[in-house]
Amino acid sequence: MALTKEEVLNVAKLARLKFSAEEIEKFQVELNDILGYIDMLNEVDTAETKALVQVNDAVNNLRDDKVRESLSTEKALSNAPDSGDGAIIVPKVVG
Repeated sequence: MALTKEEVLNVAKLARLKFSAEEIEKFQVELNDILGYIDMLNEVDTAETKALVQVNDAVNNLRDDKVRESLSTEKALSNAPDSGDGAIIVPKVVG
């Protein structure tokens, strides 16, 4: 699958990029090379290949959960510059 100059211009437009005519030609060649490599990968037979789930042999290296007491609302709000009704009050940022 080869990209035309118009398709490269459309991709540049979608990405909101502007290029010179020389750059468009350069990117057309480079993008076509990339698509050629992808076509080469599509030729590889992967029917017998299992999906890779973990990179190493260890699976789910997770620590045990420990139930601990959490902060009370009063203690969590004690360092807030301004609070009210159990919440931190912040300045309005949207006009």
